[in-house]
Amino acid sequence: MGSSSSMPEEVQELADKTGFTLEQIEHLHRRFKQISGDQPTIRNLRQGPCGLADEINFEDFLTIMSYFRPIEMNMDEEQLDHFRNEKLKFLFHMYDSDNDGKITLQEYRKVVEELLSRNPHLDESARSIADGAMMEAASICVGQMEPDQVYEGITFEHFLKMWQGIDIDTKMHVRFLNMDTMAHCH
Repeated sequence: MGSSSSMPEEVQELADKTGFTLEQIEHLHRRFKQISGDQPTIRNLRQGPCGLADEINFEDFLTIMSYFRPIEMNMDEEQLDHFRNEKLKFLFHMYDSDNDGKITLQEYRKVVEELLSRNPHLDESARSIADGAMMEAASICVGQMEPDQVYEGITFEHFLKMWQGIDIDTKMHVRFLNMDTMAHCH
């Protein structure tokens, strides 16, 4: 994480930027070193032109992980809305691989196929699962989108409407960040 003389200041900056505690940052740094094989970066192992970076450093890793941290009990409603909105923006951008502000059926299929490709029993079904999920998304947006618009892609505003009433905090939450349960993870 840098030279030892600048580490406390550097760690404090990361804490301010990501919302993690100093203890959580230290734990995540140990995990990063394990994943990277004690190297300063982790290679992006996605094949093809996908992926925004060939390598990510610890700060990038920490920033990504910050989207999965649990909500803080002392957040007011405005802070909660902002926090949830940031999680949903991150999730939206995972699907919107060409960064055009829309999730197309092809982009959605690709993500679902990548997620299911490791399971040989679901590999054949991945396309139909993605198609069904996209049609369900379209049905949620009925009245807000014309049928032709669904095929052009779902915008972030439509994506937000799809997630209304769903507890994003429990869907995008990493429990290992709770320092009390970390002893069970080793």
